[in-house]
Amino acid sequence: MRVLGVDPGLTRCGLGVVDGGLGRAVSCVAVDVVRTPTDADLAERLLCVASAVEEWLDTYRPDVVAVERVFSQHNVRTVMGTAQAGGVVALTAARRGLPVEFHTPSEVKAAVTGSGRANKAQVTGMVTRLLKLAAKPSPADAADALALAICHLWRAPMRARLAEAEARAAQLARTHRARLAAAAREKKGTPR
Repeated sequence: MRVLGVDPGLTRCGLGVVDGGLGRAVSCVAVDVVRTPTDADLAERLLCVASAVEEWLDTYRPDVVAVERVFSQHNVRTVMGTAQAGGVVALTAARRGLPVEFHTPSEVKAAVTGSGRANKAQVTGMVTRLLKLAAKPSPADAADALALAICHLWRAPMRARLAEAEARAAQLARTHRARLAAAAREKKGTPR
């Protein structure tokens, strides 16, 4: 499976493509950071992000796009820009029929480092090690994009199994309720 990981942002938007192999084998295909001018109009900046994502989708043909979910930040302006960039990425992928999955920062950190409280240096170090990169991805947005892709590759099979189990459980519950209802109807219709 090939995943495009996106660490959304207006000033810097990290993009990383990772291929997943058997087990936990992962390899880096490409990584970069899209920058937009801070003095540009918001619409122009979002268009720049969308254009870059479209180019990456055309070039690398991922099977799925993993985007960092905006969780919580104290700076409302930063949150809005991040959320808007993430929305543009999701829309761009959805228009191509690609699945889009969102992962929280702590979920990504836990998947890559084993701790949901890992700092940026720890995430960057583990991404470098896991992907056997010659140099650390820089800036941190690049490493975060790769970490998102790795997180999705490692968690997607578990999520799929969980969804299957939930669907099976729901079907069993429906069947059980139907049997109980039929038994109750039968009992009402049978004189004592």
